Amino acid sequence: MANPASMREEAETIAVKALGFVAADPELLPRFLAITGIEAHSIRQAAGEPGFLAGVLQFILAHEPTLMRFAEETGTPPAS
Repeated sequence: MANPASMREEAETIAVKALGFVAADPELLPRFLAITGIEAHSIRQAAGEPGFLAGVLQFILAHEPTLMRFAEETGTPPAS
């Protein structure tokens, strides 16, 4: 069983991948910005805020086709 620190680090790594995935997708990014209310120029600053990366993961998890595409493109098992 992994310790809490390594589990947190793994979750943060996946969330950073998810943010890159969303930011690179011309269809997902506008939807993410609309849902979160964040402006494109504020993403870098927002990424440092508590809870932001968890919100990115929630965004990915909320839409199964997006989750499956993220998993495939990043080699991340969907159950992670």
